[in-house]
Amino acid sequence: MAFLLGPAAAGAPAKPVTVQPVADLAPDFIMGADMSMLDQLERQNAKFQDASGARGDAIAIVRDNGINWIRLRLWHTPVNDSDVIEGGRIISRRGEPVGGGNNDLATTIRLAKRAKAAGLKVLLDFHYSDFWVDPGKQPKPAAWRDLHGEALEQAVYTYTLQVMNAMKKADVMPAMVQVGNELNGGMLWPDGQTWVDKPDAKIGGDAGFVALMKQGIRAVRDADPQRGTPQALKVVVHLADGGNNELYRRVFDLFQKNEVDYDVIGLSYYAYYHGPVEDLQANMDDIAFRYGKDVAVVETAYAYTTLDNDGWPNLFNTDMQKSVGYKATVQGQASMTRDVIDAVAKVPGGRGIGVFYWEPDWVPMPRTGWRTGEGNGWENQAMFDFDGRALPSLAVFKRVREAGTPADVPQVLQADPIRLTAFAGQSWTPPESLRLPFSDDAMRTVYVQWDDVDPANLRQPGRFQLKGEAMGRPLQLVADVHVVPRRNLIDDPGFEQGGLKEWTITGDSAAASNERNPGNAHSGLQSLHYWLGSAFRFEVKRTFSGLKEGQYTLKAWSSGGGGEKSTMLFARECGNAAEKTAPMVNTGWQKWKQATVRGIQVPASGQCTVGVLVDAPAGTWGNVDDIEFLREDGTP
Repeated sequence: MAFLLGPAAAGAPAKPVTVQPVADLAPDFIMGADMSMLDQLERQNAKFQDASGARGDAIAIVRDNGINWIRLRLWHTPVNDSDVIEGGRIISRRGEPVGGGNNDLATTIRLAKRAKAAGLKVLLDFHYSDFWVDPGKQPKPAAWRDLHGEALEQAVYTYTLQVMNAMKKADVMPAMVQVGNELNGGMLWPDGQTWVDKPDAKIGGDAGFVALMKQGIRAVRDADPQRGTPQALKVVVHLADGGNNELYRRVFDLFQKNEVDYDVIGLSYYAYYHGPVEDLQANMDDIAFRYGKDVAVVETAYAYTTLDNDGWPNLFNTDMQKSVGYKATVQGQASMTRDVIDAVAKVPGGRGIGVFYWEPDWVPMPRTGWRTGEGNGWENQAMFDFDGRALPSLAVFKRVREAGTPADVPQVLQADPIRLTAFAGQSWTPPESLRLPFSDDAMRTVYVQWDDVDPANLRQPGRFQLKGEAMGRPLQLVADVHVVPRRNLIDDPGFEQGGLKEWTITGDSAAASNERNPGNAHSGLQSLHYWLGSAFRFEVKRTFSGLKEGQYTLKAWSSGGGGEKSTMLFARECGNAAEKTAPMVNTGWQKWKQATVRGIQVPASGQCTVGVLVDAPAGTWGNVDDIEFLREDGTP
């Protein structure tokens, strides 16, 4: 039974959303939608309506709301190669369709014909697999399982060429082709995996990845009837983690060094995983200039509700909206999408060419989940409600091009007194910017000019008020400043300041970084992240001096994929006391566990070193956050 989402589900039009126009949008700026699920949804009798409630074709409805491109994924042979067992039961048998859209070539061509008939261009997304691929998995198609080296490279070329020729014959030649999907760690693992599992491995590594990419791209170029002309189709290389500049530089420096031939850098950007829009903006600006390439966000989405329709857990949950800064409302969905469009449009030199919203049509229907036997974890991020009616947020792709009115400009909401914290006896400067709520269900950065702080207010614990003015806005602010004794001796326990300068890293330091990604943080936006394409061992530690003699406790939260040889908290060099440790065991993404080292004896000398050790095989990843180093008697 579908949830009824207020007046829209009852037949009355939904409340309009506020959409601030985006300046200087090029006429050919891509407003795209990935609608790869549509064929399977319609086979299960999904029906779609426009915002007024009139029944219509889903592709025509999105086109009328400003969409001008459709993105379609392609799987090699989307049937199960073996029985799929979960919870001790078979949910899908060998030879049955895998679900998730069952996106074989015939399905892709059917959808491409409909897109072309609607006047839309097509981005074809090769997954080079029988099912989903992403940064955590890139399995080869079953048909290629035993192929390696030149044989696998030839298979990539031949298959890609055959697909392109089939689309050409069907008169649905795509305008852009994505060679691989979310290739953070390569493709067609293990042969194109960017790290090797063993030092003497003969497959994998950067060379294997580059060789396979070149064959896919060569086939696309060879099949293009417009090759060498201004109308030639564009080749896209796609990574996830759109705010992670270090990742993009690593991969595209490799491609530049090896003269890989491509045209567009594609990014996945999900704010609840990949950090604020400002990080996306900074990354796109850098890579467009550094590599001289166009950039496009080829996947983005956001929730319009936290309700669940089919009993299958949604990927987006209530907690995510708290750290991201957009409410999980129809307005919040529109505002997030608008801000991503704005960020891409602002890339210098006109290098930002467009945005694709991922699966706006994925409404809840039987047998249309992530795979056969599973439910839909995405329905609350679609742009149609649970009954298939277009949400007002779908119109964002059209409305960002319109002139707009003063009412479309979001205003800062009058916030309650702002709460800030300072430590008694220490110098303190109020933050130069704050994240404040706006009228379009978004939190945005506002820069503040504060009054001077009276040093007398910081000498001992207490409270005082501080006034300020939002720069460029007619808004007066009042902060309630709580002056407290310092108890946690870690200055930046959540790594929110964006660096690791207070820490000493020894060993394989390249494995450790400060990651801005709320999806990988225990709290806030940032955390200590580790990953490396080869086996690694490092310590990140801090040495304290001048501590009061006594008993101390060290705590930290961790999560990750697991598989480390050793991950532990430690306290050492605390006088003559032996090192004290506590294991940190990771069992999966967002499965946070707190490790604690108690009874750390700090001697009269006041010195002690605390930290985290990670010893792990290649490709292991994890995060550490919210570290505390405390006196056990509770005194500062």
